[in-house]
Amino acid sequence: MNALQKRTSLLFGFLSILALAGCGGQSSVDGTNEDARGNAAIPAKGEIAPGELVIPVMGEEVKIMAFGDSLFAGYGLAEPEGYPERLEAALRGRGINARVIDAGVSGDTSAAGRDRLAFTLNGQDSAPDLFILELGGNDLLRGLSPDETRANFDAMLTELAAREIPVLLMGMRAPPNYGPEYQARFDAMYGELAAQYDTALIPFWLEDIYQDPGLFQNDRIHPTAEGIEELVASTIDEVAAAIPAQDTP
Repeated sequence: MNALQKRTSLLFGFLSILALAGCGGQSSVDGTNEDARGNAAIPAKGEIAPGELVIPVMGEEVKIMAFGDSLFAGYGLAEPEGYPERLEAALRGRGINARVIDAGVSGDTSAAGRDRLAFTLNGQDSAPDLFILELGGNDLLRGLSPDETRANFDAMLTELAAREIPVLLMGMRAPPNYGPEYQARFDAMYGELAAQYDTALIPFWLEDIYQDPGLFQNDRIHPTAEGIEELVASTIDEVAAAIPAQDTP
């Protein structure tokens, strides 16, 4: 098996199982993980090496909503090990006064996200400073038309734009097995939507881990705690850059 075939096989295997397992799972849409956060100014889990400079948390609180499927909901992980929780810790380790709300629901398609978006936003005391939108994997593996998926993203991004909430769009990627036409339409969707709605974009946010089975749980779908740490490390620069600049006195 050559390198391209190996990459295709791993990606297709991961996405194929994701479609079957997407119906189950955990959810957290109301920020109930806040008890684990407290007001700690530095990351946990040994992220800071002995002798490393710790940057104090400063500035107004930055409220980030992580809205997605099981990859955000932390399926199979302890609550402090999910992507939103570890992202918050990493941002605070950089001195950013971040509060990341876990709004991931396992099994969500883009249609399910569209259905709950307004309800989730209306349930907050204030609008998030940044909205991270991570959906599409379940659409892909259920064979939904890219046109259908795009229409749901259009509706969500239109709603977010009307509320003047900045967005970071986290993309997925279709495997070649779906055929070149499907793959081209699906893969182009995220970049085109980001340009249309002027959002920040990570084209394929699993890029740095999807080829390493050791960073996934036994289901070969959901990242391990170590896999989550790798995802945070590979995406934190983009997240930090997408946070709107705070007004200074």
